[in-house]
Amino acid sequence: MSNVLEVQGLHAGYGAGDILKGVELTVAEGSVVTIIGPNGSGKSTLVKTLTGLLRTRQGDIVLKGKSVKDLSPPERVRAGMSYVPQEYNVFRNLTVLENLQIAHEFMSAGRGGKRGKPLSDEMEALFPELPSRYKALAGNLSGGQRQMLAFACALTVKPEVLVMDEPSAGLSPKYMTDIFDCVKRVNEMGVSVLMVEQNAIEALRISHRCIVMANGRVRLASDAAAVLGMRELQSLYLGDVKEAEAPASAAAG
Repeated sequence: MSNVLEVQGLHAGYGAGDILKGVELTVAEGSVVTIIGPNGSGKSTLVKTLTGLLRTRQGDIVLKGKSVKDLSPPERVRAGMSYVPQEYNVFRNLTVLENLQIAHEFMSAGRGGKRGKPLSDEMEALFPELPSRYKALAGNLSGGQRQMLAFACALTVKPEVLVMDEPSAGLSPKYMTDIFDCVKRVNEMGVSVLMVEQNAIEALRISHRCIVMANGRVRLASDAAAVLGMRELQSLYLGDVKEAEAPASAAAG
């Protein structure tokens, strides 16, 4: 399986110091890769650097065999990388439909695609709550609905790679489950996914690979299932699995 995204010796940061110190990782075509690690490990800095919001100081970012480290954020989108930020990810003073139209037209520019429905029939089926709310202001949606809208906006041009920053942050249990289900279904449609996620246990259950970061470096790259089985990592980054699973076990009993 070939790699759709490769990060090679990446250095980036703010001011004089580097936050990222030689990060190396790959995302295989058709895979879901989750990045975990303690606060301050450089996860958000990595996402911002990959998507062009923060300048690369050293190293390279290769998307589909071509370097994108010198491209602007819009150019990276057009090259095939979409981004779902954790915050400020929709225009709250615009309607749901207007948000989708802006995303579709902006990301389609220069890609030679025809303008059409902001969401395909397939995407409308994936986000069933959105079509009925096309005329509603995005600011009047619940947090979960806004996250679904941001997710849908990023998919309007069928990216090669979807980068997500804490997609389940602040969501109710229902929408947290819905988000991870959508990630899995989008991946099954052929989109590779790289996400930073605080709810590591649930994220790793739908992931193929896991990247563990600490102090601006990759400390481990492994199969997601193997990471879930590592007790040392569970105590540091994942929490107590038995405690997390206790309510479900009790309900099953």
